[in-house]
Amino acid sequence: MYIILYFGAKFQTKLIKFLHMKKTVFRSVFAFVLPLSILLVSCRVTKPAAGYQSHKSIIADKAVVSAAHPLATQIGLNIIKKGGNAIDAAIAVQLALAVVYPRAGNLGGGGFLVYRNGDGSDISTLDFREKAPLTGSRDMYLDAAGNVINKKVQRGHLAAGVPGTVDGCFKMFQKYSKLKDWKKLVQPAIDLAKYGFAITPSEANRLNDNKKDFKEYSTQPTALVKTDDSVWKAGDILIQKELAHTLERIRDKGRAGFYEGETADKIVAEMKRGGGIISYDDLKKYESAWRKPLLGKYRGYDLITMPPPSSGGIALMQLLGISENYPVGSYGFHSPESVHLMVEAERRVYADRAEHLGDADFYPVKVDKLLNKDYITKRFVDFNPNKATPSADVKHGDLSAVSEQTTHMSIVDTEGGAVSLTTTLNDNYGCRTVVGGAGFLLNNEMDDFSAKPGVPNIYGAIGGEANAIMPQKRPLSSMTPTIVTKEGQLFMVVGTPGGTTIITSVFQCITNVIDFKMSMTDAVQSKRFHSQWQPDVVMIEKDGMPTAVQEKLKAMGHKLIERPYIGLVEAILRLPNGKLEGVADNRSDDDVLGY
Repeated sequence: MYIILYFGAKFQTKLIKFLHMKKTVFRSVFAFVLPLSILLVSCRVTKPAAGYQSHKSIIADKAVVSAAHPLATQIGLNIIKKGGNAIDAAIAVQLALAVVYPRAGNLGGGGFLVYRNGDGSDISTLDFREKAPLTGSRDMYLDAAGNVINKKVQRGHLAAGVPGTVDGCFKMFQKYSKLKDWKKLVQPAIDLAKYGFAITPSEANRLNDNKKDFKEYSTQPTALVKTDDSVWKAGDILIQKELAHTLERIRDKGRAGFYEGETADKIVAEMKRGGGIISYDDLKKYESAWRKPLLGKYRGYDLITMPPPSSGGIALMQLLGISENYPVGSYGFHSPESVHLMVEAERRVYADRAEHLGDADFYPVKVDKLLNKDYITKRFVDFNPNKATPSADVKHGDLSAVSEQTTHMSIVDTEGGAVSLTTTLNDNYGCRTVVGGAGFLLNNEMDDFSAKPGVPNIYGAIGGEANAIMPQKRPLSSMTPTIVTKEGQLFMVVGTPGGTTIITSVFQCITNVIDFKMSMTDAVQSKRFHSQWQPDVVMIEKDGMPTAVQEKLKAMGHKLIERPYIGLVEAILRLPNGKLEGVADNRSDDDVLGY
């Protein structure tokens, strides 16, 4: 076994194919051996997962990949070692996550890319967010009495928007790939789907918890449910042959391998069987969009983040804009003063999100006004340092006077190129519908629209007319992939999944480093809190704050509730000596590697 630990990646691929043809017992053994061999690197190991070990913090000289699953992370690093750049690695990681991390990694979802090349001469953002189908309508999820039918908007075929992930990956490849070999980026995912891998304890639990939904909302059998209907256990081998064939079509035909031909046929057939509305025209017309990045500043650092239909970029800059007016660092990490200030800022920013933000292609989002320094300052004039403001008393700002499941990866390549990329199916496993014969899950992103103004979605977020459903419109998102620079040099790459908690998690990681002077490791692994205006509560991670702090916040009028965890941050920090500190969140199977 110790000899096998040192086999190269190329030999491992041949060996797994050979063992696939042999008895099942050999395949099962190798499903543990392979992860152990490819994850043998010099870094801090803090948490085992199935046959793998998740590496949570490293210091690297040249490159770092931080993502949601150890196998995907290793694939990304392998691509860089073969001469690829951060974009090449991101594509390979994303496609691998569609196999090994089905609850959020995806072909049937969408996302946002923030990219900066090594010298900063090229920065760009790609919006490959899902779109409402052509036959979508404003009131499509309301019953005869005008009430939202939650089951329709959150589960099953009608909840799915037109997927953008494959188009997004292909557009990244066409514009920025250094390898120029699409097939080489797709093949690792194909091998994982075709020959199988050992599932982690958390994935086994989640697959079991969602088995009933998979069977109810999929019209044909799926590999995510065992053929004998038994429960999944950690270490079981998940083989997804239909997904492998879909990936092979994408490998051989690029974008057309998904939006046209056999895969498109299977998507449309699934829609017809289940009462969905995604059509051939929807698939044919889907296009990702390169957008102008949002640029901002915070205490001498420069921010590069995502514009609408992300709400995250604007909200993050507003939160930092408010914080910059106060000596947050001097208050102390998780002191009553710093938490109170940040929560009060979050109330006002999320109220603005509900009223003013949507897809800028369909609604006039007043970005400049929302980020105007005077406007941000005025939004906080009613701040009381000693008392919480009831959310019912917090309204959105007046612009007329002013001139959980998602996944994230952070990557830095050998030339200093950086990728911050967040993709999503929305909820865990999306709408729970697996496309028959194609093996991938569809999203439930239609729930990110305002099905009815003022009615909360699955994450409790409230929206208005700016985010109403329209054909071909993209739903508002909280995804906040972000790159931070200092004096022209890369400083930080950060992002996370987590629905509406994404924005506050990124906000806190940035302030943890800049204001509270934490290492990247401590900034990511420290406990977090979240508030979003409505509901009027402050969510805190279990054991996340001293009792005395909690009591002081309660006395100020804050309503605290505990939850198991908030966010799964992947982040990279460039240290003063030029080395890279890469971190993967210790709240799940997330993994970071580098060299």
